[in-house]
Amino acid sequence: MESVVWISYDLGVNGDYEGIYSWLDSRGAKECGDSIAFLNYLHSGDLINCLRVDISNEVNLDKRSRIYAIRMDEGQIKGRFVVGRRRTAPWEGYGDTDDDTEDAA
Repeated sequence: MESVVWISYDLGVNGDYEGIYSWLDSRGAKECGDSIAFLNYLHSGDLINCLRVDISNEVNLDKRSRIYAIRMDEGQIKGRFVVGRRRTAPWEGYGDTDDDTEDAA
């Protein structure tokens, strides 16, 4: 099966960027900005599991590595971490909040 997928990767300061670049290049990925690539990915079975296995076989990953895949699934755009998990956003706390509640002691 072939799936259209965008890959976002954050491997940390000392991450294996040569490994991920080699993996992306060998699959004909297109650059879409800093740390984002687009590709048509050939796989058999669950897309996320296939990506996880395929990438981990060719890229040295550690506990700081994060890879996120965005794909079309049954007509909906879906995203999921292939490696790692969501962190607190660096922009949290910068926006205005409408906290109109009255404080009482």
